[in-house]
Amino acid sequence: MNIGPHSLRNNVFVAPMAGVTDRPFRQLCKTLGAGYAVSEMAASNPRLWTSVKTARRTDHAGEMEPRAVQIAGADPAMMAEAARFNVGRGAQIIDINMGCPAKKVCNVMAGSALMADEPLALSIIEAVANAVAVPVTVKMRTGPTRAQSNVVRLARLAESAGAAMIAVHGRSRACGYAGHAEYDTIAEVKRAVRVPVVANGDIDSPRKARAVLDHTGADAVMIGRAAQGRPWIFREIVHFLATGEDLPGPTPDEIARLLRAHLVDHYAFYGEFAGVRSARKHVGWYLHGMRGWSERRDRFNRIETPDEQLAAIDDLFATEHPPEASADACPVAANERHFVRRKVA
Repeated sequence: MNIGPHSLRNNVFVAPMAGVTDRPFRQLCKTLGAGYAVSEMAASNPRLWTSVKTARRTDHAGEMEPRAVQIAGADPAMMAEAARFNVGRGAQIIDINMGCPAKKVCNVMAGSALMADEPLALSIIEAVANAVAVPVTVKMRTGPTRAQSNVVRLARLAESAGAAMIAVHGRSRACGYAGHAEYDTIAEVKRAVRVPVVANGDIDSPRKARAVLDHTGADAVMIGRAAQGRPWIFREIVHFLATGEDLPGPTPDEIARLLRAHLVDHYAFYGEFAGVRSARKHVGWYLHGMRGWSERRDRFNRIETPDEQLAAIDDLFATEHPPEASADACPVAANERHFVRRKVA
């Protein structure tokens, strides 16, 4: 499929997730089969553009194309300027965040809060689409609440305003990450617009991806929480969609290599001090359910240097065997209790 002039290698995407989809993680997911990935959301407020956090979120050095940046805000003029700023820094696609349910985002009328103000949402999409010459996409939810579902109407408005693609997380803002994704609603969106539609929410296995595509008619699927600590899920889904067959999961040795390579890239990106601390969550996701990890986790989280972290991981893999890492064996359902409060897309 295409997003504007950009031809994507497949229709299995990485969902933008605050605090997760930094450049090292996006690049790893793309290397492992993802056809497209969007950055963490970057603030539209120009006073924050020079901050270390925003600079990292919009850093695409060496990243596989197309490079997509998600922007968040509630002021059309600021959002347009943010789009121009990020295109100037190399963004090839701009994504508008109308899907984040986090309180600190919604409290300033950004993210999924915009769905409760359709005129403002439309003004933002029009302003951004008119400000840049690259494709503009929108990620949204089903509406403010299940009873106030307005995603079909807003999707039509977004298309008329120039959106090149629409991604829908099948829950309302009020639902957060509780309950189940509403695939019937995503199917309604697909029938209502001509631009590509991406289905997001609860897709945690190759078979689930196939079922969601078949049920919704969506052009692509977007994977979020299920990829945390399991980035190989993208190649598993791509393979299953192409062949109808399961791809063998990674061996323990491959998991160890992938985790080690991810951490080395992570340390280089964040620096040693911040890198060691922000790496802990990734390590916890990779090793969740591994024999010996629960006994070592607290000690690992007190480690202060990259070399010590890597040595601890090497020792763990040398003395224990991780769980079977197939699409069906990875305990995504069990992990939901850990992820349900995360600000993910």
